[in-house]
Amino acid sequence: DFLVATPGRLLDLVEHNAVRLSAVRHLVLDEADRLLDLGFQDELQRVLALLPKQRQTLLFSATYPDAVQSLATGLLRDPVQARVDAAEGQDAASPQSITQRAIAVDRARRTQLLRQLVQGDTAAGTDPVTLERALVFVATRHTAELVAEKLYKAGIFATAFHGDLSQGARKEALADFKAKRWQVMITTDLAARGIDITQLPLVVNYDLPRSATDYVHRIGRTGRAGEDGTAISFVTPADQAHWALICKRNQLDLELEQLPGFEPTEPVPPPPVAQDGNGGIKGRRPSKKDKLRAAAAEAAESAKKN
Repeated sequence: DFLVATPGRLLDLVEHNAVRLSAVRHLVLDEADRLLDLGFQDELQRVLALLPKQRQTLLFSATYPDAVQSLATGLLRDPVQARVDAAEGQDAASPQSITQRAIAVDRARRTQLLRQLVQGDTAAGTDPVTLERALVFVATRHTAELVAEKLYKAGIFATAFHGDLSQGARKEALADFKAKRWQVMITTDLAARGIDITQLPLVVNYDLPRSATDYVHRIGRTGRAGEDGTAISFVTPADQAHWALICKRNQLDLELEQLPGFEPTEPVPPPPVAQDGNGGIKGRRPSKKDKLRAAAAEAAESAKKN
């Protein structure tokens, strides 16, 4: 028997006596780097505590940061490591099958630029004859619906794909996209992992991902199984510092292009101040950890005054 589950749902089943884990012989952790994210790690430890100590454990991850290595060290005993490295002279985030580009554009004109790229723009190097499908990543579910609606009204067969849709609706939308009944799918990071779409020619980062690791997973939806692909990132003036960080961490050296008629006019904001010396730029909104750090610092300062 095979049981495939997220940690939270699996714990829910255990608590309702729907499943027992005492006889599990093999444990497979897929997307191990994501399982270490905030909210998953505690659940994962609770699941591990319910498993027998004698078992075979397999761990898979497309990226292998130090945190994943620590997890492997704690879970595995004398493990055999199988690793597919990048070819000589290239890094793992830049497979030769994917052409990566970055285009500078004002925030308000991204949808217009996306429409022009999908419909074919000689100056941008896109051809509507060969561009049968495009997967477009946005930051929120609301943006996915909004952009899909605007493209559809412009005569482009576009649909939204996100977590607010029912499981049946998601399966249907993905199947139709794979069958080329939809030309463009606007999605959140829900589609950044675990989805294989053969012969997908274009991935667009309409919104930049919050982390450099997510960038790797997003662009990895194209250029699969030896096929060529293109990944285009829209970089607004406000996102330039964040884009620079993504490039630095993924060892990318990409020219920030400007297309005729889409030259950005919005001002570039001053660079944000690094917090606690980590120098991370995850986006314009502070993360949960950033908020917790700020609250702790405020409480400490208040305690000193009192």
